[in-house]
Amino acid sequence: MKYIINHSHNPAYNIALEAYAFRELLEEDELFILWINEPTIVIGKHQNAIEEINKAYTDEHGIHVVRRLSGGGAVYHDLNNLNYTIISNKSQEGAFDFKTFSQPVIATLADLGVTATFTGRNDLEIDGKKFCGNAQAYYKGRMMHHGCLLFDVDMTVLGNALQISKDKIQSKGVKSVRARVTNILDELPEKITVDDFSEKLLNKMRELYPDMTQYHFSEQELQAIQTLADQQFGTWDWTYGTAPEYTIKRSVRYPSGKLTIYADIDKSIIQGIKIYGDFFGIKDVSDIEKALIGLRYEYSDVLAKLQTIDTSLYFANISPEDIAKAIVE
Repeated sequence: MKYIINHSHNPAYNIALEAYAFRELLEEDELFILWINEPTIVIGKHQNAIEEINKAYTDEHGIHVVRRLSGGGAVYHDLNNLNYTIISNKSQEGAFDFKTFSQPVIATLADLGVTATFTGRNDLEIDGKKFCGNAQAYYKGRMMHHGCLLFDVDMTVLGNALQISKDKIQSKGVKSVRARVTNILDELPEKITVDDFSEKLLNKMRELYPDMTQYHFSEQELQAIQTLADQQFGTWDWTYGTAPEYTIKRSVRYPSGKLTIYADIDKSIIQGIKIYGDFFGIKDVSDIEKALIGLRYEYSDVLAKLQTIDTSLYFANISPEDIAKAIVE
């Protein structure tokens, strides 16, 4: 394993660096990255940005909004939020093993006198309060796992910057974003800085991987990362895209994630469809959208088409029947 030192706080650049390491450094079997963003909302690959953020608030307070390569839900970052990334060629594609890749964080906190547990579909918690969300992406058999650690984040800003949908409140039995989360600093018996914690986590990785060395980017690689930031991850098109035209909108929440469907239906035929949500999947959901165009807007027709596709590659732990129910009432 090799680790990458990244001192940038620019979110578009940081996601570009992560993406470059994931998609281009294919000969590196395992990579570990620690990074910190300026105040930012990072949305999941499949999410509709406008529905996930309080845009008036983010605009007023100069909070960045960027889209990552992995699925899952929106998270808030600031300079007291530590993010970590593990990239590996050794994980079996399709195995969403959040728990294994969260062990270095759990072990670091144990050394500091805090008991953290893995719970839910992708969360780390202390005494029932979430402090870390995890997500994964896959590319040509290669896996990228990343997590955002709430170390000493401004919870007021977190609650104001993120929208929380009524179905998520109802499904999780909570009244606010703030009630469900905690900062690591608040749980530590002895207070340290986020930089101290970052160093301890890196040292834990060195302990777990004693042969780990540092990877140094070349000037050419750094330029390629900057180009990715400028031309993809920092652009309006990547983050917001084009708002879908639709005649029908449906939202359904399942234990493994929410699906929001925008469908353009003309004479009971699907003319266009967009699928958003905080679900996880290996492949791009646009494949599913294309396959559904031209079908009758009937449950049986949609289900029959979905049953010809391995939908588990697009929607982890959501059955074709449930996907069809989300699309057609």
